[in-house]
Amino acid sequence: MTHTVQQSPARRSSTMQPIMAGLVTALVGYTSSFAVVLTGLKAVGATDAQAASGLFALTITFAICAIGLAWFTKRPITTAWSTPGAALLVGAAGLNLGWNEAVGAFIMTGVLIAATGAIPWLGRLLASIPVPLAQAMLAGVLLKLCLAPFVALSDIPLYVAPVILVWLVFLRFSPRWAVPAAMATALALAGITMGQASESGAMGELLPSLVFTAPAFSIEAFTGITLPLFVVTMASQNVPGVAVLASFDYETPWRASMLSTGIGTSIAGIFGGHAINLAAISAALAAGEEAGEDRSRRWIAAVSSGGFYILLGLASAAITALASASPAGLLEAAAGLALLGTLGTAASSALADPSSRMSSLVAFLIAGSGLSFAGIGGAFWALLAGLALRFLIERKRG
Repeated sequence: MTHTVQQSPARRSSTMQPIMAGLVTALVGYTSSFAVVLTGLKAVGATDAQAASGLFALTITFAICAIGLAWFTKRPITTAWSTPGAALLVGAAGLNLGWNEAVGAFIMTGVLIAATGAIPWLGRLLASIPVPLAQAMLAGVLLKLCLAPFVALSDIPLYVAPVILVWLVFLRFSPRWAVPAAMATALALAGITMGQASESGAMGELLPSLVFTAPAFSIEAFTGITLPLFVVTMASQNVPGVAVLASFDYETPWRASMLSTGIGTSIAGIFGGHAINLAAISAALAAGEEAGEDRSRRWIAAVSSGGFYILLGLASAAITALASASPAGLLEAAAGLALLGTLGTAASSALADPSSRMSSLVAFLIAGSGLSFAGIGGAFWALLAGLALRFLIERKRG
């Protein structure tokens, strides 16, 4: 006589809750920022196929990193693409670099991220950059994209107004889903504009694929993309990601996290992905009480988020096709709404300390101005000018 072993309801509940938390993490993380990634990649020269490849490569790579880190450490460590880094690429468009140079810069960004895990003094050097300055540079980088919804409102009001209205309604009643709902509305409008234009042979374009790009390396790309992308990713994603997990009493394995996301960034970079990192905002969804009362099983939420991210990644080409069919400015408007909260946080952090307010303000203005000098973008000059003011003037006053 055989006996079947059944899981108790409590056991099933302790498993399903973190799995559902992983689903929410993936949905919120992906839908709230994919438009920013596509906008950034296209700004530095990617075609539709290359941007779709970059989106797909990023999603699969950071999903694998999340699954691996959570599985082996039994901690709810989630990863993501660098949303502020993608916004930075929009500002780098004025550098007039080729797509091959951008890919080379992405690969070098991964090398630097991995190096912070392998070389302790490099991590200490990064930590010595004043937080207000890094946040000011980030705020300046985000400014142009965050203005996009209001610029587009005057250009294509019939498309942008519904997106903003949906965002406001959800912001009032369900803030977590405000940006995903706005993104869904933008895609729905793009689908309407696409209409009957799709041809029978176009279905192949809706299938995900990886497009290899031979990288090119240059000083201009390193200073204009790699260094700012590295600083923004570390300061606004990796460091806060560690802090979020610490707030839930989880220690992040720094060396393993930086090595895996750094190597992952370089691999994704070959196929057009810009940078991956520890999740910051969405990290709380997998590490908090929504992932279950049993803290020892919340790592399941991080693993399941990776699995759901892979499923979402399979739709990258279709999403890119929809975004490409949308009216000019609609995608940027949705991306700007997604970054308003990040801009507010960065700006308030940058200007909070009166003793360093002037250097932060100068860094913010230079980064937001779109300045390009000697082939180097404004983000680099913003950080350099901010550091100079801080140590030559503000430090002496202190």
